[in-house]
Amino acid sequence: MPDLTEDQKRDFEAAAFRTLVEHLRTRSDVQNIDLMNLAGFCRNCLSNWYRDAAGEAGVALDKEDAREIVYGMPYAEWRAKYQTEASAEKQTAFEENRPKDH
Repeated sequence: MPDLTEDQKRDFEAAAFRTLVEHLRTRSDVQNIDLMNLAGFCRNCLSNWYRDAAGEAGVALDKEDAREIVYGMPYAEWRAKYQTEASAEKQTAFEENRPKDH
C-alpha cells in the first residue's frame, strides 16, 4: 500500500463520498429501504453522518439541510418524486435488521 499523506487520504475519501452521493442521486429507482435491507445504510444515514461530522467540527447543520446535501434537493421533494410504497416483506426485513439509531 502506498504511503499517503493525511491530506491525500482526506481528499480521496471526500472524492469517494462525492462519487457515492452522485451515484445515489442518479439511482432514484433504488429505494432507501432496499439500501437498508441489503447494505445496512441509506441516504438518510449518509446525511446523518455528514451532519455528525459537521457538528464535530463545530458547524451546526440541521437534519433537513444535511439531507438536501445528500439528496440534491429537499427531502420532501425527493420523496414526492421517487419514493414508492414498501412491500410488507421489505418493511418486515427492515424492522428485523435496522440499526438502533435509525
